Amino acid sequence: MDSESRTTAAGTGIGTGTVAGSPRCEGTPVGEHGACLAHLTDTDRTAYLASLTPGADVDHRGTPFTRELLTALLTALRDPAIRRPRIGTARFDGALFAGGADFGGAHFTGDAWFSGARFAGDMSLSGAEFAADTWFQGAHFAGTAGFGAAQFRGSAWFHDTRFAADGWFGNARFHGACWFSGALFRGRARFGAARFTGDARFNDARFHGDAYFTVTRFSGAAGFDGTEFRGSAGFGGARFAGQTLFHGARFAGNARFDMARFEDAPVLGPLTCADTLVLSGAVFGAPVVIEAAAGKAVCVRTRWASTGTLRLRYAGVDLTDAVLEYPLTVAAVPAPFTAPEGGTVAETELPDGAPAVRILALTGADAAHLTLNDVDLSACRFSGTLHLDQLRLEGRCDFGESPSGRRSGGPPRRWARRSTLVEEHHWRARRESDRRPGRPHGWVPPPEGTPPPGPATLAVLYRQLRKSLEDGKNEPDAADFYYGEMEMRRHDPTRASAERRLLTTYWALSGYGLRASRAVCWLLGAISVTVLTLMLWGIPAGAPEPERTAGPDRESAQPAAEPAAEPMAPDGSLPERLTAERWEKSVRVAINSVVFRSAEAELTTAGVYIEMASRLTEPLLLGLAVLAVRGRVKR
Repeated sequence: MDSESRTTAAGTGIGTGTVAGSPRCEGTPVGEHGACLAHLTDTDRTAYLASLTPGADVDHRGTPFTRELLTALLTALRDPAIRRPRIGTARFDGALFAGGADFGGAHFTGDAWFSGARFAGDMSLSGAEFAADTWFQGAHFAGTAGFGAAQFRGSAWFHDTRFAADGWFGNARFHGACWFSGALFRGRARFGAARFTGDARFNDARFHGDAYFTVTRFSGAAGFDGTEFRGSAGFGGARFAGQTLFHGARFAGNARFDMARFEDAPVLGPLTCADTLVLSGAVFGAPVVIEAAAGKAVCVRTRWASTGTLRLRYAGVDLTDAVLEYPLTVAAVPAPFTAPEGGTVAETELPDGAPAVRILALTGADAAHLTLNDVDLSACRFSGTLHLDQLRLEGRCDFGESPSGRRSGGPPRRWARRSTLVEEHHWRARRESDRRPGRPHGWVPPPEGTPPPGPATLAVLYRQLRKSLEDGKNEPDAADFYYGEMEMRRHDPTRASAERRLLTTYWALSGYGLRASRAVCWLLGAISVTVLTLMLWGIPAGAPEPERTAGPDRESAQPAAEPAAEPMAPDGSLPERLTAERWEKSVRVAINSVVFRSAEAELTTAGVYIEMASRLTEPLLLGLAVLAVRGRVKR
C-alpha cells in the first residue's frame, strides 16, 4: 500500500489496519481487490467508484468510512434524473462511520442493512426512501441521528439500536412493520408527525430523554409494552387506529395523550406514571379500559364516545368538562396490576402509602353516565356538574368532613361532624376570614383567585347529591347532605328572614331533625322545667275534706253532694313547696305529657296551663329525637 492509501486509512481515525484479512480490519473486500473500500489504493478506488451506476448493489460491511469517502460513494451512485443517490441492495452491517454520515435523500431500491453499524458523528437519513426492508439492529449512533421525512416502504428493524444523542424521525413514513424493541434513546427522541402504517413495536425500549410522538399516526398496533420513559413522553394529537399496548410501560415524568384519538383501543395500560397522565381533549371512539398507577390523571374535555372504565391507583382525577356519551366508571384498584411477564407492575416511583384514588373536579361534566367506585371525594369540586342527582356512587366513597375545631391550645370543637363538600369549606373559610382575617377555624380556604360558590348554589349541590345517595338506598349518608342543604338555606341571604329564623329554630332544637342528642337534651330540659314549675305553682296545696250529713247513725251517714271545690293554690314560701311528695306528682304529670297523656291529677289553674304547654312541646321534642335516630338507621 502506498503512502497516499495509508493516509486515507489513517484519516478514518479508528485504527482499523491496512488491509482486509488482517486482524485489525473487518471491512468486506471490494470485488477481487482483496481490500475494503477504505483501504483500496487510489487507483483501485477510483476505478471501483467509476464502475458504479445508480441503483447498483453495494456491500461495505465492516468498512470504516470518513465523511469524504462516503460522499464519494454516494456521488458515484447519484441518479441525475432524481438528483439524489439511488442504491440497490445496501450492506453496511458493522460499518464504522467516523465522521458525519449524510445519506439525506438517498433512495434505497433494495434491502438496506445497517445492523451493528456505528456512527461516531451525526448521521442523516432525512428524506431518504427505503423501498424494501431496512435493518438497523444493534446500530449505535453517537451523534444526532436524523431520519426526518424518511420513507420506509418495507419493514424496518431497529432492534437494540443505541442513540447516544437525539434521534429525529419527524415526518418519517413507515409503510411496513417497524421494530424499535430494546432500543435505547439517551437524548431526545422525536417522532412528531411520523406515520406508522403497519405495526409499530417499541417494546422494552428505553427513552432517557424526552420522547415526542405528537401528531403521530399509528394505523396498526402501537406496542409499548415494558417501555421506559425517563423524561416526558408526548403523544399529544396522536391517532391510534389499532390496539395500544402499554402493558407495563413506565413513565418517570408526564405521559401526555392530550388531543389524542383512540379509534379501536380496548385496553390502555396497565402503566405507571410518577407524575401526570394527561388525557385532556382525547377521544375514545370504542370501548376502552384504562389501567394506570399515576400521581394524577387529567381528563379535561376528554370525550368517551363509547363505554369506558378508568381503573386507577394513587391518582387524583380531574374530569372537568369531560364529555360522557356512554357510561364511564372510575374505580380504585386496591392491588397492583399484573405485569406481562408475570408478577406485578412495579410502582417504585410512586409514593408509599394507600393507593387511594381522589376525584378532584367534576365541573362541567355530565354525571348522568358516571359511576364512581371506592374513590375519595373530599377534595372534589362539584359546582357546575350536570345531572349531579344521577351520579352513581358504589363501594366506599368518602367525602370531606367538617373540621373538629381543635387546635393546639385552641377552642373545643364547635361544628357538628358530618360529610361536607369542599365548596362549603371554601365558602366558610372565606366567610370566617372576612370576619376574623387569617382564622378559618379549620375550614379549607379556596385556591387563590377562585371565588367560592354561594349558599344558594351549595344548597342545590347538596340536594342533588342527597337524591343520588337516596336513589342508591344510602339513607344514613344522605342525611348529612340534607343537613348541608338546610345549613346553606339557613345562611342564604336571598331567602326570607322568617324562613331563616324558622330554620335557625329547627337547627337549634334538633339539628334539622338529625341530631338526636340535641333533641333529647332539649326534652330533658323541658321536662325539668315542667317538673319545677308544677312543684312551685301547679300542684295544689291539698285536697279539701268532703262534708258528711248529720244523722242518728253516723256510721251510715253519707257525704252530702256538694259542688267540687277548686284546688287550692299552694301556699308557703317557694323553698317549702319543693317536697318529695310534690316532686313525685310533678314527675308523673310531666312524664305523661311526653307521651301526650293526661295524668288525671288535680292541678291549679297555673298547673293546667303548664301541663298544656308541656303536652305540646315535649312530644314534639321526643318526635324530633326519634326522627333523628330513624334517619341514622333507616335502610
